[in-house]
Amino acid sequence: MLVLTREVGQTIVIGNDIRITVVQVKGEQARIGIDAPRSVPVNRLEVFEELEGANAAAAAASTSDLDFLRSMNGPKKG
Repeated sequence: MLVLTREVGQTIVIGNDIRITVVQVKGEQARIGIDAPRSVPVNRLEVFEELEGANAAAAAASTSDLDFLRSMNGPKKG
């Protein structure tokens, strides 16, 4: 892990198009601003982990779950 020291108003650049700026520091909390393209997801770690868990659960849906959902739509027309 790279650790950098920055002061309020100073910026870190990642690649060519992501900028992280220290906006405010109060006690043990730092407010940062992140400027990144819309195509780059930016999340707090706890949100990212929750999304990953939800995605893994959705990917693990069993065929019985799918059969149940199909049965809710009624008989197939054909």
